[in-house]
Amino acid sequence: MREHKLQYDLNDMLFNIPKEMHELSEINRILQEHKEVQFVSLVGIDMGGHDTDEKIPVKVFLDDMEEILNKGVQTDGSSVVLPGIADLNNAKVDIVPDLEANWYVDYNYSHIDHQLGLPIGTLRIPSFLIHNEDFQCGARVVLRDAIASVKNRLMAVLKKHPYIFEYLDGSFSYDDIDDIILTSATELEFWVKTPDDKGDREQLFTAQMLKEQYWKRTYGPVRTALEETLTILDKYGFEVEMGHKEVGGVKARMSHSGSYDHVMEQMEIDWKYADAMQAADNEKQVKYVVRDVFTKHSLDVTFMAKPFDGVAGSGEHTHLGMAACLKDGRIISLFAPKDMKEDFMSPVGYGALMGLLKNYDVVNPFVNATNDSLNRLKPGYEAPVCTVTSLGRSVEEPSRNRTVLAGLIRDVKNPLATRFELRSPCPKSNSYLVIATSYMAIIDGIENALEAERKPKELEKAISKEYGQEDLYLEKNRVYRSENNVFSDYTKEERDKLFGKAPATVWENLQAFEEYKDKLEIFKVDNVMIDVVIESYRSQMLHRWKTELHDRLIPQTRLFIRECKMLHQDGEFTDYDRELWQEINQLRYKLGKDGMSEKSLLTRAMEALEKEDYSLASDLQLEIKKTVAELRDLYNKYKKNLF
Repeated sequence: MREHKLQYDLNDMLFNIPKEMHELSEINRILQEHKEVQFVSLVGIDMGGHDTDEKIPVKVFLDDMEEILNKGVQTDGSSVVLPGIADLNNAKVDIVPDLEANWYVDYNYSHIDHQLGLPIGTLRIPSFLIHNEDFQCGARVVLRDAIASVKNRLMAVLKKHPYIFEYLDGSFSYDDIDDIILTSATELEFWVKTPDDKGDREQLFTAQMLKEQYWKRTYGPVRTALEETLTILDKYGFEVEMGHKEVGGVKARMSHSGSYDHVMEQMEIDWKYADAMQAADNEKQVKYVVRDVFTKHSLDVTFMAKPFDGVAGSGEHTHLGMAACLKDGRIISLFAPKDMKEDFMSPVGYGALMGLLKNYDVVNPFVNATNDSLNRLKPGYEAPVCTVTSLGRSVEEPSRNRTVLAGLIRDVKNPLATRFELRSPCPKSNSYLVIATSYMAIIDGIENALEAERKPKELEKAISKEYGQEDLYLEKNRVYRSENNVFSDYTKEERDKLFGKAPATVWENLQAFEEYKDKLEIFKVDNVMIDVVIESYRSQMLHRWKTELHDRLIPQTRLFIRECKMLHQDGEFTDYDRELWQEINQLRYKLGKDGMSEKSLLTRAMEALEKEDYSLASDLQLEIKKTVAELRDLYNKYKKNLF
């Protein structure tokens, strides 16, 4: 594999135009100075998490800049995912720039302007989607409105219940607050590999169990690509904290030519937190840079949550915090207690965590609504399956329980670092909606805790309650805190009883909108998500699930069944081989062979989807997955026993 190193000076390139520099004259000056930026793209985010890419030549943009920045540009509503809002017969959608966000330049490293000696760039401007000139919609709009709602409600409850200031870090009062900051950050995990190479599942699993790759030194093109990525991200101002190998992967091989092939490695990149909206915008740009740089080095990148069955998937742990910006310039964490050695959190922190856990049933559909994301959420591999938290065994010694849904992260010496780590999102999650719904759940818990004027010790007791114990806010028949290993210290039956049964399919997850309608109301406060918006999202995720299952997963399963062929020949097999093949063939027929009186699992699943019997289709999907796993394991045993 030939490496493609940077052939240009990064210092000559434009990477961002911060929000402080969005005056027309300043934008014009910057773009005139950077001729390598030849296009402008307005980036709206729809309910499916897709971003628009309107390529406007810079000259056209500059000639009509004021009009475009004020009114945006039109797009065909059929090109964005807004079901029930922008339909084919009512498809007028405008993309209007956000002047309060940082703008980033997206470079095409395969397209070089030879006069300048620089890659050609596109200025990407985060934007809002507006339907029929007055209805603002899409995931970015939801997050914007959620931030405004949470800030206003938090300020109102702080003013109404001044008792809270006795339990917050730093001596201040309501009148000292200038602004509320909702801080967030994401940790991006992803797999890289050489094209066409397939991972040996057993090798990957063994390397994972032995932790042969975790935090190991990178080599060859992976090392170069990672270092270039970190360098470029730093130019954007993301303040990268680290990049390293994750738990998954196997050692690459060196070919006779001296280049590396059979690359199969899992990576992670972390960067500094930002305010909630900027954090989601940053994540979009980081993914583009990662994919482009690794591709330049002939490496495929996948942000799938579970690209390899039986091996650790890729998460995108999302950090959530709250701070008060005081008029004297101080920044105070609202989650941190007055005394870090006395309490885990302040009442605001406890209320926030309780709100997230209690309402997670309706947050989860916005976090994990794809087949791939739910494939990752299985016991083990540090993927959360239970709605439970860990605070630590003592306030003096913060612990990191990697088996829970939401963990408390705290540093006794740094109260400002107090935050929650939501461990369920993956790289394919729509971060705008993950962050928005999480904070709407959080403010619900804060309001409840402060309205009752509960103190830290009372709230710690509440969140640590036993099954069947009553509480003012949390549900009676749920347990919300565990310092144990959730995977190994409880049986499946115990987990389901204590923490609630986790949805196993997209359909089961979306059913939360019907089963927990009272909890769904938390998103409707201040019209952050009205009914038509929630239904638009549900409709899109349902359509994606059934289309992928019908047109991709079921056909792929049929191909896998056909690949499981009889391999033994006369005189070269044992009774064990013949018995294994008979079991294999029975599973193949069960999965994909129809008879006169009974149809196969795959046919029944397709028919259920076509009849819109989604409950049956969901049940059959689980049975198919279980049967495929049995078939794969048996076929591997069968192959290994043959010469």
